[in-house]
Amino acid sequence: MNTTVFLAGAAGAVGSALVPLLVEAGYTVHGSTRRPERAASIERAGATPVIVDVFDARALNDTLQRIAPASVIHQLTDLPPALDPARMPQAIIGNARIRDEGTRNLLAAALAAGSTRFIAQSIAWAYREGRQPYDETDPLDTDAEGNRLVTVRGVASLETQVLNAPLIGTVLRYGQLYGPGTGTDAPGGASPLHVAAAAHAALLALHRSQGGAFNIAEDNAVVSTAKAKRELGWSPHWRHAASSSVGVTR
Repeated sequence: MNTTVFLAGAAGAVGSALVPLLVEAGYTVHGSTRRPERAASIERAGATPVIVDVFDARALNDTLQRIAPASVIHQLTDLPPALDPARMPQAIIGNARIRDEGTRNLLAAALAAGSTRFIAQSIAWAYREGRQPYDETDPLDTDAEGNRLVTVRGVASLETQVLNAPLIGTVLRYGQLYGPGTGTDAPGGASPLHVAAAAHAALLALHRSQGGAFNIAEDNAVVSTAKAKRELGWSPHWRHAASSSVGVTR
C-alpha cells in the first residue's frame, strides 16, 4: 500500500497542524514550501521538506514524478500575517491565482505521477445569497462583483478542476480559521473554524471521502456541516491529542 502523501503548503496554518497528524497516522509525508527558510520547521514536524513553487509547472511535475505520492493535499494560500488589511487587496488576487493556475499545475502533476486522491482547501463563504444554512448543493456566488467576484471565481475554478478530475477529488470548504498560525486566537466570522479541526478534516477525508465537497465549520446558522459529520465522522470540537484517531489501513 502506497502511504506517501504530498502536502502542498506544509508550512501554512493548516499545513503545520496537518503534518503531525499525517505522520502519527503512519504516512510518509513530503511537505512543500516555496520559501527555503521554512524547510526546517517542516522537517522538525516529521515531513521531508520540498522547495518548489506551484507556479513552476515543470519543476512541480518533476517533483511529483520523483515522489510518486498516492495522495496530494492542497493547502496553499497567499495570505499576509494576521490578514493585514493593507495587504489584503493584493492577497485576494494572489489567492485567486493559486486556486486557478496553482490548482491546475498541482492537479496535472498529481495525475501524471499516478496519484489517486486529491484533497483541496476551499472556503465556506462563497455561496450565493439565499436560504440558510447553505449546504454543499447550493450554488456559488458567481454573480458577485469587485473583490468578491475575484475570490469566488478562484474558488469556482479550484472546485471545478478537483471535482471533475479522474481521481477521488475532495474539496473542504473551510470556515473562518482561528488558532495557532492564523493570526487570531478567537473565533470570528459567520462560520468560524479552529485550525486543528480543519487539519483533522483533511486527515479524515484522506481515509473516508469518496469525493465531493464538504462544509467544514463550527456549528452555526449560515452553513450546514451535516454532510461532513455524517460521511467523514468529523467533529468541529476535535483538537490534537497524543495520537490521531485515524491510522493507515494496512
